Amino acid sequence: MNDMFTGIAQQVKEANPAIVFPEGNDERILEAAVRLQADGILQPILVGKTADVLAKAKEIGLDGSGLTVLDPDNYDAFDELVDAFVERRKGKNTKEEAAEILKTPNYFGTMLVHTGRAAGLVSGAAHSTGDTVRPALQIIKTKEGVKKTSGVFVMVKNDERYIFGDCAININPDSNDLAETAVEAAKTAKVFGIDPKVAMLSFSTKGSAVSGETERVVEATKLAQEKAPELNIDGEFQFDAAFVPSVAAKKAPDSPLNGEANTFIFPSLEAGNIGYKIAQRLGGYEAIGPILQGLNKPVNDLSRGCSQEDVYKLALITAMQSLQND
Repeated sequence: MNDMFTGIAQQVKEANPAIVFPEGNDERILEAAVRLQADGILQPILVGKTADVLAKAKEIGLDGSGLTVLDPDNYDAFDELVDAFVERRKGKNTKEEAAEILKTPNYFGTMLVHTGRAAGLVSGAAHSTGDTVRPALQIIKTKEGVKKTSGVFVMVKNDERYIFGDCAININPDSNDLAETAVEAAKTAKVFGIDPKVAMLSFSTKGSAVSGETERVVEATKLAQEKAPELNIDGEFQFDAAFVPSVAAKKAPDSPLNGEANTFIFPSLEAGNIGYKIAQRLGGYEAIGPILQGLNKPVNDLSRGCSQEDVYKLALITAMQSLQND
């Protein structure tokens, strides 16, 4: 692991939080869980039928004897989770409906987080983003003052690290959505030891072009600055004016960012998704995420093409987020 993750692991290890993995039968999840437990960094909780999970571990040559495996069909506190779910949903589901819903691993795992039995959740190796995010929005919900969750990537290469968002959730964000993403991305940056310098991106720099799209980013910048005046947030910027000091000196000489931005807010999901993949594939950056932000407790989504290493790192991030929430 690079220095960033070594530092995160050391901080997490002191607290040793429990992280739940709803996809207990997945080979990559099992490999990461066994490694995390062996390293003593956090307490993995796997969801699934105990016999099946242990048999899968044995099949791939792992010793799963020390793992905690919870089966929704044979969980002593299942009725407590059902009652808590009905209360959380405020009458939208009957007790019978809740019992059926909570047999679904992602809902069961999310309720473990909501009720404090786990500090965070990592899923998505075998489920869609919707399957991971939907229970989180219904149960964990967003923080006060945050209307929507957003997804960011940490882009890492050697000692360089940047935050890119929103690259995963909101397709056509309005000005308030962009402002929320900016403020939450600054908080995420701090989790990774980054002093956030947030650039609101566009195809215009400080009024060099005017359109509905650029005005949306201008308004988002104003809203973000009002929401968090203590943060260094500025815009609107073309990427080079946010990132290259010599270009910033010409295009935005009065900006406090001075061409040294490290947290980039894209104007749409389309732009963000394209941007992080270009940095990943052409720039050689490792893209870690998406990391969901704005939730009351951490829930994070893996790519279905993830590796065991991806699971391990996202679990560390999730655990670190849980410490920030304490």
